[in-house]
Amino acid sequence: MSETYPLLITCPKGLSPWLAKEIQELGLPVERELPLGVQTRGSLREAMRLNLHLRIGHRVLLELKYFNAPNAAMLHARAVKIPWEEWIPSDGYVTVHASVSARGREHSGHAALKVKDAVVDRIRKRTGRRPDAGPEQRGAAVFLHWQGDRATVYLDTSGEPLSKRGYRLQPHKAPLQETLAAAIVVASGYRDGHFVNPMCGSGSLACEAALLACNVAPGLLRERFAFMGLLGYDACLFNRLREQAEAARRHAPKGRIVVTDHDPAAVEAARANAQRAGMEKYMEFAVCDFQETTVPSVSSELPGTILLNPEYGMRLGEEEALAETYAAIGDFFKQHCPGYTGGVFTGNPVLSKRVGLKTRRRIPFFNAKIECRLLLYELYSGSRKGS
Repeated sequence: MSETYPLLITCPKGLSPWLAKEIQELGLPVERELPLGVQTRGSLREAMRLNLHLRIGHRVLLELKYFNAPNAAMLHARAVKIPWEEWIPSDGYVTVHASVSARGREHSGHAALKVKDAVVDRIRKRTGRRPDAGPEQRGAAVFLHWQGDRATVYLDTSGEPLSKRGYRLQPHKAPLQETLAAAIVVASGYRDGHFVNPMCGSGSLACEAALLACNVAPGLLRERFAFMGLLGYDACLFNRLREQAEAARRHAPKGRIVVTDHDPAAVEAARANAQRAGMEKYMEFAVCDFQETTVPSVSSELPGTILLNPEYGMRLGEEEALAETYAAIGDFFKQHCPGYTGGVFTGNPVLSKRVGLKTRRRIPFFNAKIECRLLLYELYSGSRKGS
């Protein structure tokens, strides 16, 4: 548990700066920031802790070997030299997945099969038995990154991506992935206080804000990680890590979390997801137009953040129809939200101009393949329908 290894924390495009800050806040060094991840270093214990606490990362990969492999035969020959019998039980289960990037190279499924063969061949030769292998996420997990002639083999200590918290079973329309939602909330500057989320959709932003305000480690919502299928997994140690995370939880947010949508199905989905996340009791739900959303009063001791994720208008004719909505968001901010940090997350730069307010920051993100911006506004003047 004390030996250290290179750890690669993967994330979607655009999230690595926020992931790097999160890793540093957890007390680990940032050795390298990559377009799709962050390189750090730590023990298997640290890998377990990262899986438990990370809000923005997708997988915690522990590097085992980095080698030259110009072809599939060499890939197997090098991978079979890794001491798999020290990591994977001979009576256990292993799944192997791969990312392959090279012209004319075998597809990822074939490359993963070569590594799987290396794993079971090595373990059978050393122990006389071999683990079962397949696509199910119920044992150890191995990941291959094969780019050009260079191959890196990792233990995937996460298994299912960390974005799959387990609470979002009702996605509604085009939901934000949980890790992206968490990054947006963090980038807005929200830590606690009032959080207002009109146009809530399935409630990902509100759920992630509540988890952050209550200091709930997202991994507490999951029952299983792939490191549990490794030899030497210390269940007592992980239970202690969970207990420490539970002890660090706050009893409730300091402010109110207001969640609204004009679509009753969206509000119902958001409520159900919040209930599974254990956050429903901290939220106030309402079916209404975003302009009718209750906006609690703020103070220097109790700040407020309001975030909206309006439609982007990607289809022909939709952009013109949404122009009035974006203009109305600006009016709503000015008239009802003084003292707040306002945020609009959008993938449409033309529509974003219709908000009509001067931005404090324009933070780039990607929602799948769509380049987006989180537009942040400091809201100073106007009247408000406070409560």
